[in-house]
Amino acid sequence: MNKVTIVMREMTPVSIFSPVARVLSAVVVSVCAGIVVPALLNAVPVASAASAGMAALPDFSDLVEKVGPAVVNIRTTSVAGAADAEGDGQDEQMQEFFRRFFGVPMPAPGPHQQPAPGQKGKKNQKVPQDSDEQIPHGIGSGFIISQDGYVMTNAHVVDGADEVYVKLTDNREFKAKVIGLDARTDVAVLKIDGVGLPEVTIGISARARVGEWVIAIGSPFDLENTVTAGIISAKARETGDFLPLIQTDVAVNPGNSGGPLINMRGEVVGINSQIYSKSGGFMGISFAVPIDEAMVTAAQLKSAGHVTRGRLGVYLGEVSKELAVTLGLPSAKGSFVGRIEVGGPAEAAGLEGGDIILKYNNVLVDKSADLRRMVASGKPGSTINLLIWHKGVTKLITVTLAEVELDKQAKNDVPASAGDVAETNAFGIDVSDMTESQKKELHIASGILITGVDSATVRPGLHEGDIILTLNNMDIKDVAQFSALAAKTDIRKTIVLLVRRGEDAQFISLRPSIRP
Repeated sequence: MNKVTIVMREMTPVSIFSPVARVLSAVVVSVCAGIVVPALLNAVPVASAASAGMAALPDFSDLVEKVGPAVVNIRTTSVAGAADAEGDGQDEQMQEFFRRFFGVPMPAPGPHQQPAPGQKGKKNQKVPQDSDEQIPHGIGSGFIISQDGYVMTNAHVVDGADEVYVKLTDNREFKAKVIGLDARTDVAVLKIDGVGLPEVTIGISARARVGEWVIAIGSPFDLENTVTAGIISAKARETGDFLPLIQTDVAVNPGNSGGPLINMRGEVVGINSQIYSKSGGFMGISFAVPIDEAMVTAAQLKSAGHVTRGRLGVYLGEVSKELAVTLGLPSAKGSFVGRIEVGGPAEAAGLEGGDIILKYNNVLVDKSADLRRMVASGKPGSTINLLIWHKGVTKLITVTLAEVELDKQAKNDVPASAGDVAETNAFGIDVSDMTESQKKELHIASGILITGVDSATVRPGLHEGDIILTLNNMDIKDVAQFSALAAKTDIRKTIVLLVRRGEDAQFISLRPSIRP
């Protein structure tokens, strides 16, 4: 072997780790053993997952065969009317999909798209007002969650439809009944008449791991039983929706909505619901509703046809790091109370605008979205405990939750007129007292009105019409008190004003570097 090694070094001026070196090494060693041809056949280096220390790429075929039969195509129709027929034939549900998830209008129909029934190829074909003709409303996907015919999909797939049809992979089609839908979680439950139907296995989305393989099965652009694959990119992604979503790089397009996100064990861990796109097409980011929350919603829809949620009666904001430091909070956590609903549970319990909710039933509140979900999960009529930061001190209050109602439109009313006396102070703002009737109308016990802001020393975040409620956690009753406090304020320290604008309250910090 020593001789062989010497020959190798003389014959191969290349690195012994190069492909040529490995081929020649195999040939020489095999010649010494009296075997030439097999060595030549095996000499070509082949990249393998095992040699690289990597797991082999997954094969999804068995997974698709197992779960695929329980994934359904959903099409919806609407009764044609004059407004429907005079349009350009675009699908309403698809328009909603593009508006909600892409932020752009749905692209105009191409030459390959067929006109809607009743239009006969004419863009503006009119239909009588009393026509009961069914026209396509939308397409989507879903999956069967029980053998007796319960189907889960997205709420936006079936919302507004007059008729819903569910088609199985064996081409059987059923007319479905919408048991209930919930727009906040984007979950809907349908029912079809069937027995012994294929059903999916429900997984636990909380156990899903970032980086694990997942697949989506659905009907993108009405291409039934289309399979796409990718990995979970992130969990608990905040998108502004009611629930934190699962982010993946699985290709999802219009028509995939409502279809299942499936892990490698064949379990459904999410409902494909949204994508992120600047162009209107898939850009590598899609989102799914976690199945854990979806099943909780589905259970209420099946039992009551709607979802019941707790309501606190507050409008919340985030606690910034700067605000936390200024107010002396240990960390930038909690939920800032920007507004109190008049006559709501929070007002009855003594909560005020400017309070910061730190704990909900002894559970730390990290951010406002967490608190909203905690409250929503509470049962209307039940009592909960809140640990709040109130004007520099912590206190525990008890609140009886009400039931969620339709969102009320925020009012932006400010006093129509101020008091007679306006005074300019060291902060560069003009303020005046408020009348008792103005305070009563705004449901505040104290405060002064900003009637002007000095343009030469404009205060960041302060505007004419704002109401100053507190200065460094002290209630402001009138202009005289405010001026006295302003005169005593150490200009080397940051002060904090609690300001109300319309019905919202916010803290505004005035830094020494920008003060007169």
